[in-house]
Amino acid sequence: GFALQYRIGQLYMISKHSHEQSDRGEGVEVVQNEPYEDPNHGNGQLTEKRVYLNRQLPSWARAVVPKIFYVTEKAWNYYPYTITEYTCSFLPKFSIHIETKYEDNKGSNDSIFDKEAKDLEREVCFIDIASDEIPERYYKESEDPKYFKSQKTGRGQLKEGWRETHQPIMCSYKLVTVKFEVWGLQTRVEQFVHKVVRDILLIGHRQAFAWVDEWYDMTMDEVREFERATQEATNKKIGIFPPAISISSISMPSSTRSAPSSAPSTPLSTDAPDFLTVPKDRPRKKSAPETLTLPDPSK
Repeated sequence: GFALQYRIGQLYMISKHSHEQSDRGEGVEVVQNEPYEDPNHGNGQLTEKRVYLNRQLPSWARAVVPKIFYVTEKAWNYYPYTITEYTCSFLPKFSIHIETKYEDNKGSNDSIFDKEAKDLEREVCFIDIASDEIPERYYKESEDPKYFKSQKTGRGQLKEGWRETHQPIMCSYKLVTVKFEVWGLQTRVEQFVHKVVRDILLIGHRQAFAWVDEWYDMTMDEVREFERATQEATNKKIGIFPPAISISSISMPSSTRSAPSSAPSTPLSTDAPDFLTVPKDRPRKKSAPETLTLPDPSK
């Protein structure tokens, strides 16, 4: 069915996208990827990844973060429901929680998350893979659904209003919660993260659509093998030896409370919003040391 197609396309896109974005010391390391059983959601797949971000960070963030910095992504995939959680290696108060549900409709189910978020303030935001603007540095005409036409399926060249007429169609609904419990910064950081997550989802799903001819004939087993081989190559590319990946067929005991998502894994750099930029003419404190010398622990 179409849901299985979407899932194969999504797994293919995440692996290929992660590999493309990775470079030595940068990119996405897969720590684990194995079957997982949950008492409520049944059988699923647990993946844990570390996204090394140093060069991807916007300059305003790079100034304040350690050199070795990564985001941990844990995803529990019980398709058609997934949970993804992101935490940061040096910000204990920062986390992103994403719940995802998939339905065969054009985004018309307004109450899909009522049970999960009845007391929360929510802002609903539609993502249209054909007409929404993406950051210019990620634009490729070959990945633009307005111009791309699939040889194998005939899908593509999505025109204005395509959601009303296009078949087959399905919607990925995401409930995104950002926490950053630091007084004075919470709202700014939350707004910034929501923009980054939105860009990641938009770019990733455009790629999954534009790469359809590469993955359309794959079975689930074939895409899992592609994922394994790509992850091994990616781990080598970013300089992690031996590859830190195991895809086992042994069912893992369920323990922790679930959590999930299908977002493309590599957070993308993006410029700081205006309210986070430091004024250029702000005087420096004279008392701030220019360099910080630490004792060498090996001596």
